[in-house]
Amino acid sequence: QVQLVESGGGLVQAGGSLRLSCAASGRTFSASRYNMGWFRQAPGKEREFIAGISWDGGRTNYADSAKGRFTISRDNAKNTVYLQMNSLKPEDTAVYSCAADRLPFATVVRTQPIEYDFWGQGTQVTVSS
Repeated sequence: QVQLVESGGGLVQAGGSLRLSCAASGRTFSASRYNMGWFRQAPGKEREFIAGISWDGGRTNYADSAKGRFTISRDNAKNTVYLQMNSLKPEDTAVYSCAADRLPFATVVRTQPIEYDFWGQGTQVTVSS
């Protein structure tokens, strides 16, 4: 059984920062073998890719909306992935979820939700203007 648990969401004013965490656990699951991604979904909108990181932390991929403001990182010793979000905007308001790539040791940090398994329940981020 694989479990991904997000935390760190909340209410913040525009221009503020938040740091999201995604803790992975599972008796036979080692997050250090998988590329990990952060996605978000706002009400009435489709889930969208925000940022991804390779299993070894050496490669990252960002949506245009996240470039220059968000930073994804990971600590494999803690089985945890982070998303540092700075200069937040009201349009960043959404439920943010993390997920693990379907395949271990993938060579490309992918961006489509269908390419990811093991989703967390999400954490709400609300940015007020």
